[in-house]
Amino acid sequence: MTLKKVIVSTVAVAVALTTVNAQELKGRGASFPGPVYKAWTAEYFAATGKKVNYTPTGSGDGIKSIKKRMVDFAGSDKPLKVKKLREAKLYMFPAVVGSIVLAYNLDGVKDGELKLSRAAMDAIFSGKATKWNDPIITKENPNVKLPDAPITVCVRADKSGTTFNFTYFLNKINPDVKISKKPTWKAPKVVAGKSNSGVSANIQQIKNSIGYIEYSYKLKLGLPAAQVENKEGKYINPTVKSFQDAAKYASWTADNDFYAVIGDPAGATSYPIVAATFILLPEEKTDKNKEVTALFEWAFAHGDKAASDLGYVPLPKETKDAVRAYWTAKGIK
Repeated sequence: MTLKKVIVSTVAVAVALTTVNAQELKGRGASFPGPVYKAWTAEYFAATGKKVNYTPTGSGDGIKSIKKRMVDFAGSDKPLKVKKLREAKLYMFPAVVGSIVLAYNLDGVKDGELKLSRAAMDAIFSGKATKWNDPIITKENPNVKLPDAPITVCVRADKSGTTFNFTYFLNKINPDVKISKKPTWKAPKVVAGKSNSGVSANIQQIKNSIGYIEYSYKLKLGLPAAQVENKEGKYINPTVKSFQDAAKYASWTADNDFYAVIGDPAGATSYPIVAATFILLPEEKTDKNKEVTALFEWAFAHGDKAASDLGYVPLPKETKDAVRAYWTAKGIK
């Protein structure tokens, strides 16, 4: 092959690759919905041939990336209020509901055997209880052999929507807890990991540890998780049914771009640490936004089973319809 033909061939390949890459939707952000977005984008590609690359880097990074227009869309478990959305020229809508579980690594303590009262959860993460056999923990666990060992608290190293929603829940128990994507933890023995996968790995590797992670990561690694006390004083295991019972109390409206924090809902059978996760879009990119909403339209129509199988709660039909109307009103459907 002549040099000229090689150059022409190379340029043709480069142009083809550029075209392919230009057609690929890119998103990043919240790791909380990472497993379900991975499932949805894989199934969407199989059904349509359209490729979507979503990187679960954390909500803080997602918000930063979409504000800088580094990606086509971002995921965030921390919803943005209308003022913040308008300042950044963003649209926002919910995609799915998930839950945060307290997973642990305690020899001889099986999944669901540990019960954590609201006071115990506050004590563990505030540092008021530093050992597993502290009376505030053993009180609700008379038949569980808890060690005379320091508690290692596993938390997020990055700015995290999971952390935002977990501290929102802790704040309902103790108003002194600051709601934050990256708080300063007062527990004496803290290990931080990046994203839900990093925290999950730390719990799996560190004896006598406990940490907050999204439910699907617990399922994937087979980690045991605690029954937790809800606001009605009932101890609830993390199950899809208890998440569904909690999600019924979510109230979204397009008037405020669906801003809502579900944490600590009412209901005797509600699991108390639940959260919606949101998609952020740049207002000015109408054509690209239509490609993103086409993905989520497909997910709303065909992705419920994948979401449920992974332990998430699909949005109710009424909410999906409200989101569709929002897309139409914004001219991005």
